[in-house]
Amino acid sequence: MTAESMKQTGVTEFTNPNLSVLYSAEEIRSRIAELGEQITSDYQGHDLVVVGVLKGSCVFMADLMRAIDLPMTIDFMAVSSYKDGTVSTGDVEILKDLSNPIRGKDVLVVEDIVDTGLTLTRLLEILGSRGAASIRLASFLDKPEPRINKELKVDYTGFVIPNEFVVGYGLDAAGRYRNLPFIGVVKNPAEA
Repeated sequence: MTAESMKQTGVTEFTNPNLSVLYSAEEIRSRIAELGEQITSDYQGHDLVVVGVLKGSCVFMADLMRAIDLPMTIDFMAVSSYKDGTVSTGDVEILKDLSNPIRGKDVLVVEDIVDTGLTLTRLLEILGSRGAASIRLASFLDKPEPRINKELKVDYTGFVIPNEFVVGYGLDAAGRYRNLPFIGVVKNPAEA
């Protein structure tokens, strides 16, 4: 639905009939609180750096870091592996690199969704070459069905999802839907 047709029908972005709710805002809040407790416990006494992979991770990362009761710093990276815009090549181009070194620090990479695993595998290799004490991965969503790199380990997972086209809570369709407070399945991707 276009913005104009939504306005005419009284439908809002949050009530879009092309979306069905997979995880509600309350389910998301509850799961993130659990993840925060687990990460807080696991990283007691460590020099934690939380690294968000832009743009999709920003909503998850903001909520997750507020659920982690530890001293920490944050940083961001932006990467691309979609040379033609539709299929991941596994070749990672760094669009925005870390602002500070990670040598000797414990790094928690925060991602919105893991699907094929190609981009994240290469990104973790790049970060691993920079001398971090440890690197772990937290992903809001894990979609194992299209996984190409079966060895990729997701240390902290919000939700494991079916092979569906999902949006919301930072995930988008052509830049749209990142602001949804829930995860929705797009019923008809041609109308997304």
